[in-house]
Amino acid sequence: MFRGRYEYGVDGKGRLAIPAKFREILTAQFDERLIITTFDQCLWAYPVPVWQEFERKVALLPQFMEEVKSLQRVFCAAATECPLDKQGRILLPATLRDYAGIQKESVLVGMTQRIEIWSKDRWGKIFAESQKKLESMQEKLAELGL
Repeated sequence: MFRGRYEYGVDGKGRLAIPAKFREILTAQFDERLIITTFDQCLWAYPVPVWQEFERKVALLPQFMEEVKSLQRVFCAAATECPLDKQGRILLPATLRDYAGIQKESVLVGMTQRIEIWSKDRWGKIFAESQKKLESMQEKLAELGL
């Protein structure tokens, strides 16, 4: 499970170091590849087997439903395989960096099954918004059994 929040710089070539704790999980449970896609103004990074399971589920959905087509056109079409290099970095393609507004500073956030990669500025805003929302969701979370 991915957990925690880490701030890392992105170099001029678009390389981003993956935190050691996340690399340990990848190598112990999966392999050293991530599938990265765009969603919610950030990047979502999945270990390859987790992404493949998602793709299997999508393939079973009715392909003519508008929601399924939109999911495939946006979420699946943006997916890019990003292997870790020997220094534990990934190369984020410019299209992904542009979508997420990532320039020099990023925040990697463990989200149990995936990693979110944010621009530092966007993360600060979304974290503050999420914190406010969470305070008002206590009953809903209790209903979910949390």
